[in-house]
Amino acid sequence: MVQAWLNSPPRRIDHRAAEAARLRQAQLTKPPGALGELERIAIRLAGLQGRERPQAGNAWISVFAGDHGVAAEGVSAFPQAVTAEMIKNFARGGAAISVLARHLAASMEIIDLGTAGGLDGVPGVRHAALGRGTANLAREPAMSDEQLAGALLEGRAAALRALGRGAEVFIGGEMGIGNTTAAAALACALLNDTPANLAGPGTGLDAEGVAHKRAVVERALSLHADHLREPREALRRLGGFEIAALAGAYVACAQEGLPVLVDGFIATAAALAAERLCPGAAEYFFLAHASAEPGHARLVQAFKMRPLLALELRLGEGSGAAVALPLLRLACALHGGMATFAEAAVSARL
Repeated sequence: MVQAWLNSPPRRIDHRAAEAARLRQAQLTKPPGALGELERIAIRLAGLQGRERPQAGNAWISVFAGDHGVAAEGVSAFPQAVTAEMIKNFARGGAAISVLARHLAASMEIIDLGTAGGLDGVPGVRHAALGRGTANLAREPAMSDEQLAGALLEGRAAALRALGRGAEVFIGGEMGIGNTTAAAALACALLNDTPANLAGPGTGLDAEGVAHKRAVVERALSLHADHLREPREALRRLGGFEIAALAGAYVACAQEGLPVLVDGFIATAAALAAERLCPGAAEYFFLAHASAEPGHARLVQAFKMRPLLALELRLGEGSGAAVALPLLRLACALHGGMATFAEAAVSARL
């Protein structure tokens, strides 16, 4: 199933707005470059948003959740039931991302794309019902073509809802027991790399567990080897509902000109899939943090970007991206609120 919307290119960067922001930075009451990365953030956001003084006050968080058939291979330290239990925890406001969203006054939604036991009618949760989790990627393709198309569209719909609410920054979160295995397999395929470099402890596997997980990923890569050259097919065979939804959201954000804070390992694997599906989409991505999951460093290298934070986070849910949001807000506040040398009657540099 070909989805025409995926073929639309990202919105063009407004280089005039970025240049205007750069000139403003040069006039603010500080030595040139003194605010370091905060200056670069403000200038990048100006180009992405098309205005000299960008804003990051209105943030939108979409948390996508779904189960993975590969959990049957024993690749997680937690039982599969935790996916549905955590969806309910998100809705009740007890999860880390729920607390962060409240503290940051960010809009947050939870999208259940399909759990193993089925989960209907949870207050505050959107139920997409793509299936009772994906199939076991170590034995067959994770998704049908229709399921992949549905997941990508769910992501796009979330991005469009964010835009409809005037969002200035988009954060995508994920939940799904077994999803670090799917993300590692997908990353291996997209980067032509090995499980040894990309499959790690996830939710807390010991050395024996990690070795088993890598063997499962290796088996999956071997099984699907003849079908992994095309990114959409790699995503279908090795991804998950929530990974595909994140990729769809990131593509739509880039097409519509909405900056994205990309979370950790799983979200970054989805972001790489988005860039491969829609070349140039990564111009709209900020890598929020350097995850403690070992494979994340390899994904970061592929983007040739420096994460904003390094706090040894590995929770997922979009939590690391939410923690980085205040940096964007402060960068915008400094850029827009500081006085110029002329306004402050301060002598400029000789």
